[in-house]
Amino acid sequence: MAAPRFLLCAGGGPRAACSARAWYQQPLRPGGPGRQAAGGPGRGSIVGQAGGPWSRQEALGLLEAAVVYREGPLVAISKPPGLAVTGSPGQLSVISLLPDLSQRLSLPHELHVVKAAGNAVTAGVPAAVEGEIHTGLKLEQVGDLQLVVPVAGPSRRSVERKEVKQTLTHYRVLGTAPGCSLVQLQPMTAFPSQLLVHLTLLLCPALGDHVYSARVGRVLGEPFLLPAGSALPHTQVLGEQLLRRLRLTQELLHRLPLHLHLYQLLLPTASLTAPPPPFFLQTLRLLGLPGSQSVP
Repeated sequence: MAAPRFLLCAGGGPRAACSARAWYQQPLRPGGPGRQAAGGPGRGSIVGQAGGPWSRQEALGLLEAAVVYREGPLVAISKPPGLAVTGSPGQLSVISLLPDLSQRLSLPHELHVVKAAGNAVTAGVPAAVEGEIHTGLKLEQVGDLQLVVPVAGPSRRSVERKEVKQTLTHYRVLGTAPGCSLVQLQPMTAFPSQLLVHLTLLLCPALGDHVYSARVGRVLGEPFLLPAGSALPHTQVLGEQLLRRLRLTQELLHRLPLHLHLYQLLLPTASLTAPPPPFFLQTLRLLGLPGSQSVP
């Protein structure tokens, strides 16, 4: 039997499809060039820059044009921002397009996705410049959603039964500005939403995380961690200073894209680099973070 082929998705951060997607998990749907509703984002705002919506054929053409590497069983694409990696049945996503993409690329076998992520803009600054996040993670039903929750000190039996997975991420702060930072992440394990949950444990959720950022609360300006079971997903809440610098209002925050990007992937035979999408670079400029031209 021939070996399967694998697709390495660079670009926007991965999202797991644990249930039908709620409004805060849907791809952005900007109004188009020159169109802006009354009271919309200010000039230079990042809202509406994440791309889409596309027809199936348009999205398929974008994926085909985004191939940056083909060698043996590996195919790498720089995924268009705004196109989900996974989705509910009938939703346009990378997974739903893989059979057609295989045909377009004249591949004899179906592609399978390998997901990872690299750099993130965070709301908040980690206490240490570099370190590691090591914790157990598991999927748990929270309300009508299946979410990832951390498990401190999981039992050996729960790990052996694969009810909990021990996870590890190395991180390094590349730069800071008031109330935010650019963080390099190196996941040493793979679990759905691992990086988003790990960032909340640093009390620095990813910018545009409208699911797990709810677990980080504030009292008198100081962040603290809320119990995962009581912090249901909602639109991310940002301070007034960050909102002004991003040229946004709280009413528009539900359209803020997730700022998690796979910048570099090291393989035994190659080093793959995907430039950050325009909205990511615009955010770095607006916040005064390093790397607005390229991420180190």
